[in-house]
Amino acid sequence: MTGRWVIAIVLVIQGLCALFFAFDILTTVIGVYTPPLPWQLREIMEIGAALGLMLGFGLGAVMLRDVIRERNLAQERLRRASGVFMELLEERFLEWGLTPAERDVALFAIKGMSTAEIAMLRTTSEGTVKAQTNAIYRKAGVSGRPQLLSLFIDDLMRDDVTERFRPLSAA
Repeated sequence: MTGRWVIAIVLVIQGLCALFFAFDILTTVIGVYTPPLPWQLREIMEIGAALGLMLGFGLGAVMLRDVIRERNLAQERLRRASGVFMELLEERFLEWGLTPAERDVALFAIKGMSTAEIAMLRTTSEGTVKAQTNAIYRKAGVSGRPQLLSLFIDDLMRDDVTERFRPLSAA
C-alpha cells in the first residue's frame, strides 16, 4: 500500500510540474499578462519542477525494471510448468501402456483438436482416430476427453508433483 501512495504523490508532483511549465509557456505564447514573480521564487519553482520531473523519470525507470523482472519470472514459471506437464504426460502414457500412435492422438486430444483435425494431421481416417481415442480412454480409466484432461490438471495441482519435477537448480 505504501508503494501506491508514493506513486500517487510522485504523479501529483509531476502533474503540478508539467502544469507549471505548460502554464508558463501558454501565457507567453497567448500573450496573457501575469505579474512577474521575484526571480528567486521563480528559480526555486523551476528547480522544484525539474526535480519533480526527474523524480518521476527515475520512478518510472524503477517501475519498468520491476515489471520486466516480474514478466521474466512469470515466463520462467510458465516454461517450468510446461515442462512438468510434458513430463506428467509421458509418465502417464507409459503407465497406461499407450502405443506411439495412441500417444500422438492423446496429445492432440489434450490440446483440444477435433477428431477430424487429428485424422488430418496423422493422415488416417476419423474412424481410426475414434478407435484410438476409445482405447486411450479405456486404458486411462476415463469416459471422455474432459476427464482425461482433468487427470493431468489434478496431477499438476498436487504439491508432490511440482517438488518431484522441480529442476535441481531451483531447489
